[in-house]
Amino acid sequence: MALQCGIVGLPNVGKSTLFNCLSNAKAQSANFPFCTIEPNVGVITVPDERLNKLAELVNPQRVVPNTIEIVDIAGLVKGASKGEGLGNQFLGNIRATNAIIHVLRCFDDGNIIHVDGSVDPIRDKEIIDTELQLKDLDTVTKRIQKIEKQAKNDKDAKKEFDILSAIKTHLETGKSARTAPITPEDFEEIAGLGLLTQKPVMYVCNVDEGSVVSGNKYVDLVKAAVADEDAEVLVISAKIESEIAELESYDERQMFLQDLGLDESGVNKLIRAAYRLLDLYTYFTAGVQEVRAWTITKGFTAPQAAGVIHTDFEKGFIRAEVIKYNDFVTLGSENACKEAGKLGVEGKAYVVEDGDIMHFRFNV
Repeated sequence: MALQCGIVGLPNVGKSTLFNCLSNAKAQSANFPFCTIEPNVGVITVPDERLNKLAELVNPQRVVPNTIEIVDIAGLVKGASKGEGLGNQFLGNIRATNAIIHVLRCFDDGNIIHVDGSVDPIRDKEIIDTELQLKDLDTVTKRIQKIEKQAKNDKDAKKEFDILSAIKTHLETGKSARTAPITPEDFEEIAGLGLLTQKPVMYVCNVDEGSVVSGNKYVDLVKAAVADEDAEVLVISAKIESEIAELESYDERQMFLQDLGLDESGVNKLIRAAYRLLDLYTYFTAGVQEVRAWTITKGFTAPQAAGVIHTDFEKGFIRAEVIKYNDFVTLGSENACKEAGKLGVEGKAYVVEDGDIMHFRFNV
């Protein structure tokens, strides 16, 4: 599955620094707006200790982890919805992503210029929210005008018209489409419009080193501001993450984290949070040639999970052989699980659980 999260924020909030830490890419990071003109795309590995444990037990020829694409999108500014700055280009880049990582500056530093002259994460959040909402309002309004006449005589057009009218009213109150009072099925009906504020969002508070464990006054303001959005808030220091990224060995990184009072890096937390944000699960295939992690959407059936490997697997699906991760680790091998009766044979209706180890039988 080609999963893509876009990092957005005002200029100079730490987006490119965070992107560099995530992807080990070297996006230009400079103390002025619009240093990122084209979106930088980095493919990053999803940390998963379960994959490492399976590899340790199976000793395969190769290990293939899950990955996510992270896109560093140039800083938005007020008026972007009307083309200010490089607005239209930026908004188009956001439209192509599955989810939004919204970076907010939550630190004081007189040496780093803020585009609006002062540190205020709530103002910054509202600027970007407003620009995305205005763009969505324009999209929805144009679509309503296009189908308004048709909706008088066509049942499907009438349904779409009613959904879009509800979203339009919601957007006009300064709220994002994702919180509109409509059903998930209604959202699916209008998914083709690619509304920017329909995408799930995660807020990343970029703090100074002293605030990375307990947060600060800015983080508290952000948490209060998004309390009704059902959105995740992560506290990360991009400066610390960049220092961690420069350390060569795993032991060095762990010692550095322990000295700061952290149990893991912010980058790892962010990647896992992205999975939660997109409602994703991982299942595994494990054999001597390859141990591999596969990404699926929560609720996928066994044939759908097989289709992630190859469409032929889904079309010709016969059954799935399933071992639970904990059983595999406890017993130590596939054969041991078979002998203990811990290998289940599942049909088309089986809903895959996070961590399942699976083999598929299918007709070509």
